[in-house]
Amino acid sequence: QVQLVESGGGLVQPGGSLRLSCAASGRIFSIDTMGWYRQAPGKQRELVATVTSGGSGNYADSVKGRFTVSRDNTKNMVYLQMNSLKPEDTAVYYCNVKRRTVGGSFDYWGQGTQVTVSS
Repeated sequence: QVQLVESGGGLVQPGGSLRLSCAASGRIFSIDTMGWYRQAPGKQRELVATVTSGGSGNYADSVKGRFTVSRDNTKNMVYLQMNSLKPEDTAVYYCNVKRRTVGGSFDYWGQGTQVTVSS
């Protein structure tokens, strides 16, 4: 079983920065994709950024150029550096591990961390 714990969320003013961290326990396979999703009130959960074990990143258009996802495989950690934050970035951010198998895929989720961008 994989357990994910996020940290680093909080209240920040527009234009500010936050760095989210996610610590994974349990066995993480090299094929697993790790990343971040977010969910704002009344909206569906959406992909923010993902990164493969090889370092291949994928970003939502809304965060490209502002957010950077990184991964430390030796520590089973994934990070999200968020710069130039906007009020529309306000959401609960969830760490995610997607494990693909022959039969399909399975997602592990953290408990979420609140990010609020407001003056």
